[in-house]
Amino acid sequence: MRKIMSVLLLSGLLHFAANAAADKAVLAGGCFWCMEADFEKLEGVTDVISGFTGGTAENPTYNGNHAGHYEAVEITYDPTIISYESLLKHYWVNIDPFDKYGQFCDKGPSYLSAIFVANDAERKLAEQSRAAVVEQFPDKKVITPILHATTFYPIKGDESYHQDYYKKSPVRYKFYRLSCGRDNRLQEIWGSQAKH
Repeated sequence: MRKIMSVLLLSGLLHFAANAAADKAVLAGGCFWCMEADFEKLEGVTDVISGFTGGTAENPTYNGNHAGHYEAVEITYDPTIISYESLLKHYWVNIDPFDKYGQFCDKGPSYLSAIFVANDAERKLAEQSRAAVVEQFPDKKVITPILHATTFYPIKGDESYHQDYYKKSPVRYKFYRLSCGRDNRLQEIWGSQAKH
């Protein structure tokens, strides 16, 4: 019995330690299906949740009121494996930072790109990453803003099918991504830097 208790205690401590090492980042890059797929493949990312943020309406829903909110993802990651800076680098090459109307075939305020920062350290790193993109494209206007993080509302309930959509409906997801022209546009902007 003592041995079992020791194993359970150690297991609990390891779980606590793993969670203590986790951090979160919130990014908007148009369709949250695509953002989930793009970030879940990164080593050190343990979870990516689709949802809404940035607006004032409480409990926004996909088919209901999400006015003022961005489609976004909340990325849980282990900073001992992948840094916030690395997440930002991956973010930029997976969006169109010049589109002021949305992202790819999805247009409208909820599809705009944005980096949501939780503190001064994240803001500094986000601003540095944005400045690097501005420097890389001196003849273009980078639209993507850096905004203060607000409540993140995960998609849930009857709309939970949006979570991990690329895994649950791979054929439909691939058709959507192809027909939306996301990867072609990323290649056009970023060339060999594009990650898909």
